[in-house]
Amino acid sequence: MLRLTSDLHAFEARAPEAELDDLRARLAAARLPEAETTERRWAQGVPLADLVDVVDYWRTGYDWRSFEDRLDRIGQFRTTVDGLGIHFLHRRSPRPDATPLLMTHGWPGSVAEFVDVIDELADPADTEAPAFHVVAPSLPGFGYSDKPATTGWGTEKIAAAWVELMGRLGYATFAAHGGDWGGNITTVLGGRFPAHVLGIHTTFAQGLPGATTDGLTAVERRWAEETHHFWHHRAAYAKQQATRPQTIGYALVDSPAGLLAWILDKFAEWSDTEDSPFETISRDRVLDNVTLYWLTRSGASAARIYYESHNSLDPDLRVDVPAAITTYPHDIEKYPRPWAQERYRQIVRWREPERGGHFPSLEVPEYFVDDLREGLAAVLAARR
Repeated sequence: MLRLTSDLHAFEARAPEAELDDLRARLAAARLPEAETTERRWAQGVPLADLVDVVDYWRTGYDWRSFEDRLDRIGQFRTTVDGLGIHFLHRRSPRPDATPLLMTHGWPGSVAEFVDVIDELADPADTEAPAFHVVAPSLPGFGYSDKPATTGWGTEKIAAAWVELMGRLGYATFAAHGGDWGGNITTVLGGRFPAHVLGIHTTFAQGLPGATTDGLTAVERRWAEETHHFWHHRAAYAKQQATRPQTIGYALVDSPAGLLAWILDKFAEWSDTEDSPFETISRDRVLDNVTLYWLTRSGASAARIYYESHNSLDPDLRVDVPAAITTYPHDIEKYPRPWAQERYRQIVRWREPERGGHFPSLEVPEYFVDDLREGLAAVLAARR
């Protein structure tokens, strides 16, 4: 049981009914553009027919209250670190041998990415499987965390705040997992705070600048080419949010249909599917995530993590704590092992699954849980 103190407060998510009514009214009055002018679906972004379908379901069938209840059942709390309110989920395991585990999401995700895996990680059905006390914070400017009023909340400061948060919960040492921005922050945690971090598991293992392709296998060369192509041809969203987050923020905070399209585009493009993200991710879970952005008005504030931290991972940072790395085949950035091991100098487990994309905890949750358990088991074994 978590002991609440003046630094830790229980939190309940309850949106006023008037805000949900306003959301539905805005969706009913949405002004949408004409259909795309290409026969190849998704070539110009979210197809009109798909958006119309999801907007209609969001307005008439989606139940936000069930997601609020889900968050409450997991356990929600807030604390203040360096003057900023931080929201986090915390599910303590009933197992006495459980290991504290910090899980950090990215953009365009949120803690909604983890709600389907937290219970199984904390209290596994298999009593032989490792168990974890799971802590999943909302990044600054995301969800129910406060929005920074000044610059400075980049990945280095966030990592330091996470160490402070875990200490307040009584976890002087812990394992860490993350993907996307969460993977970046997890890397910083492992590199800057080895006295606190037992080891890491990440789906984003960024190599060092200027790495050579000499000696890479054909698959590794393809990974390098795909990552290069992504950043040169498919990353306009990142450039926009890294340079003009305020400008795009007006649309994201004012138009739910616009916010949905901005986020749904990434769930579609970055998931391991043939056509629609809903082939592997439930429509409700995508809308849980989008509605969380909408109700907390965090379209602009979440985008600012790009302004604060784009291309900011210290090239001299090295991670010497044990690391387990999993690279999913349809992720947007895939770094060959020879590149990754220049930064992560004690890789104890490396996996390349056959399926999955940028959102594995939503796309392939059962595999994700097994892989995370096995990866962290290897990390903890390397500590002994």
